[in-house]
Amino acid sequence: MKIDILTLFPEMMDAVLSTSIIGRAREKGILDIHLINIRDYSENKHKSVDDYPFGGGAGMVMQAQPVFSALRDIKAEGNRIIYLSPKGKVFDQEKAIELSAEGRLIFLCGHYEGIDQRIIDYWVTDEISIGDYVLTGGEIPAMVLIDAIGRMIPGVLSSEEAYREESLYSDLLEYPQYTRPREFEAMEVPEVLFSGNHGEIEKWKFMQSLYTTYEKRPDLFEKFIQNRHNLTKDKQKIIEVILKDLDNKR
Repeated sequence: MKIDILTLFPEMMDAVLSTSIIGRAREKGILDIHLINIRDYSENKHKSVDDYPFGGGAGMVMQAQPVFSALRDIKAEGNRIIYLSPKGKVFDQEKAIELSAEGRLIFLCGHYEGIDQRIIDYWVTDEISIGDYVLTGGEIPAMVLIDAIGRMIPGVLSSEEAYREESLYSDLLEYPQYTRPREFEAMEVPEVLFSGNHGEIEKWKFMQSLYTTYEKRPDLFEKFIQNRHNLTKDKQKIIEVILKDLDNKR
């Protein structure tokens, strides 16, 4: 996948996107990430990219000209162009999977009090938020999206199971994880994980995911329960047991 990022702070992003899983994916050529400095396209002699908003108001607004010029220079037409904004639809795993199917993504990182609306009207295909709060700019949200989307790309992780079992892939939070030692400060790892019975282990993991999701994200739990008709009969039976147990505890 090719990813272009329009930003005023490329050095901030490069440090993060060159490390860990995303960094290795770039080295392998699986992710082709380019950072474009919007300021390079300013036609102002001072290379400024912002100005006061028409109609008054606090702060500054990013001008249309540098962004238009940058997008035209990288031939952005016809691609998914994502503007990171608190006004956008909140990002989730479903959106990450959808965007991972694209061959090219373009991220536009706003700053100041936002960007000229004409940029959004002419170029932007997706306006996305990472939550109901305000950040200084779009760089951190862009990195969040790229990390979430990138790990969906074949070859970025070691195997498909590596992300299929992670939290939120199937609307359930992940089950508890343990490693050595078997006992630590009088706390023991559940015995079933040493049983060697893979069927029972998978059953335990599924049950723990259900309980964890019910306790921490009841909204996701309800969504999963409503869509359980697509599950195997064995999982359907486990869900019925869980629902009965939860009902008894109420």
